[in-house]
Amino acid sequence: MSTQSSADSKETLTPSSSMGGSEGGINLKYLSLIVLTFQNATLILSIRYTRTLPGEMYLATTAVVLAELFKMLACFAVILKEKGSVSGLIEHVHYYTVIQWKDAVKISVPAILYVIQNNLQYIAISNLEAAVFQVTYQLKIMTTAIFSVFLLRKELIKTQWIALCLLFFGVSMVQLSQNDTKSTKTADVEQNPMLGLIAVLLSCCSSGFAGVYFEKLLKGSDISLWMRNIHLAGYGVLVGLFGVYWNDGDTVSEKGFLHGYNGWVWWVVLMQAFGGLLVAVVVKYADNILKGFATSLAIIVSCVFSVFIWGFVITLQFSIGTALVLGAVYMYSLPKPQTKILPA
Repeated sequence: MSTQSSADSKETLTPSSSMGGSEGGINLKYLSLIVLTFQNATLILSIRYTRTLPGEMYLATTAVVLAELFKMLACFAVILKEKGSVSGLIEHVHYYTVIQWKDAVKISVPAILYVIQNNLQYIAISNLEAAVFQVTYQLKIMTTAIFSVFLLRKELIKTQWIALCLLFFGVSMVQLSQNDTKSTKTADVEQNPMLGLIAVLLSCCSSGFAGVYFEKLLKGSDISLWMRNIHLAGYGVLVGLFGVYWNDGDTVSEKGFLHGYNGWVWWVVLMQAFGGLLVAVVVKYADNILKGFATSLAIIVSCVFSVFIWGFVITLQFSIGTALVLGAVYMYSLPKPQTKILPA
């Protein structure tokens, strides 16, 4: 989820990685579509499943910390392979963390926001149907666009503004379609849709600002994707541990850090840790249209599985709202028209 947002800023298409028209390029394009769709849909469905299981519930704050820890270890492993020795790894990390300490400190802002975002997502998914969350979470497109306009001075074309309006109306329709049941129960787990809505809205704001701020930091920077993720994950672990102590310190002291963990919870942790890094690798083979298409497919997959697993009822209002959101995602991802300069 957060790694993907930052990867969108970091990775750009080069002529050698362009989709061109070669068979290999087409295969990589389809592979990236599968990976993006799988990551977007499976993670949300998995979290939803673990948060609705009967029995003792695991602590979301500890899951966030473990995901950041595994992500950091994975990035260390990649850099170790690139440098070929432990001494090379230490020298590389020391240079970009201690010598270039100002850049390392600046990255703390998006890192803190991403930890907050990840914790808010657990709250939101615990209180919203997976399909509803997937649709509503697309508001991060709007928050990212707004922050981009104000912080990066980016200009949006008319089509993109129309798409943002459609997105807002679509999400509003989806949320209004859920008002018939203010509180629902799934597998004896109490849910509060209003709390879930507030959490997902705050998560969208956190995601939008963090992504734009991160993009601003990346301009002119020569730090690799893996080193950036080490910094993000390092701050994430520290801030996450503070969150564990602040929110669940008593529970951890009484029942342990891994209380309530099972195979599905570990799957979620690994998906959060490595899924985002995998997306960061393949996203350079995906243009904006393909990424929008992957998002649309993930929403559809979430709707289908929500019906079969949790008995989610797809109403006409939900369908119309979802259709508006899908259309908005597609419209917003369309490439900007190229302005032709006429010869003098």
